[in-house]
Amino acid sequence: MKRFAILALSALSLGSPALAPMAIAQSATPVAASQATADFYIANMTCALCPVTVKAAMGKVKGVKSVKVDFAARSAHVVYDPRQTNAAAIAAASKEAGYPATPKG
Repeated sequence: MKRFAILALSALSLGSPALAPMAIAQSATPVAASQATADFYIANMTCALCPVTVKAAMGKVKGVKSVKVDFAARSAHVVYDPRQTNAAAIAAASKEAGYPATPKG
């Protein structure tokens, strides 16, 4: 096994045409999935634990990539894949957790 690894590395460093497609294929990355953002007003947040609950509820929605909750502003900023979910589904998840969310704008 070590011998194969040494040969493969040697061929790669020498620019072996046989290994070039493999190196290119491994370095290619798929196009990033499309992303959308939504901002929400969040009702009923009264303590420091409320944002944790809102973040967890919104984060469980399939397609949600990140959630940032601002307790002082009573708001949330969500990045999601619009092919998998939408703002209404994210707001519904927050509402089910006891924190009604209204899209801004």
